Amino acid sequence: MTTQQEQNQPPKGDPSVRLSRTGKRPVVLPKGVTAGLKERLFEIKGPKGQLTRELPPNVTVKVDAGQVTVVPTIPGRDGARFQGLTRSLLSGMLVGVTEGYTKTLQLVGTGYRAELKGTTLHLALGFSHPVAFPLPKGVKCEIPGDSKGTIVILTGSDKEVMGQTAAKIRGFRPPEPYGGKGVRYQGEKVREKAGKAAKAGGK
Repeated sequence: MTTQQEQNQPPKGDPSVRLSRTGKRPVVLPKGVTAGLKERLFEIKGPKGQLTRELPPNVTVKVDAGQVTVVPTIPGRDGARFQGLTRSLLSGMLVGVTEGYTKTLQLVGTGYRAELKGTTLHLALGFSHPVAFPLPKGVKCEIPGDSKGTIVILTGSDKEVMGQTAAKIRGFRPPEPYGGKGVRYQGEKVREKAGKAAKAGGK
């Protein structure tokens, strides 16, 4: 008698099933990392935390002998795409619970400063009142003392949450094209415009 999961898996050697070159590679779980599957929920736990994600459709996932493998359940290119997507997501989760992710933001502008009070980040960005931003669960913030409040370092295990958090903070005051004032990712190159005064002076 076959289980529902076995019924969803493609037959071995089925030529209609295409495999992604990246997706067919197993995700190897290092020592100290555990993973499991509850229906369509994939759970992984490591030294940096624990993450849970609902699996994309059209794939099955197997956790066995310290490895996670992804198999498409539909033929053609779509099956390979879902396999590659799922493998990439699970690999990102593994990196998150073992190494974690870091996003560094830089505040550029006179009087622009950041201060952490509890789990709320307070930003002085040239507005009439400071911007209060509660940090999402699982995201930690550090403001180096020697930066005088102009550097914000975010760390966390969830790649998507980290990206959304950094983007939201940057969105409070994106870099201006004239002078470059605002919040930018560290190392981000901001294309600055010359401005009317510079154009007038160059004539």
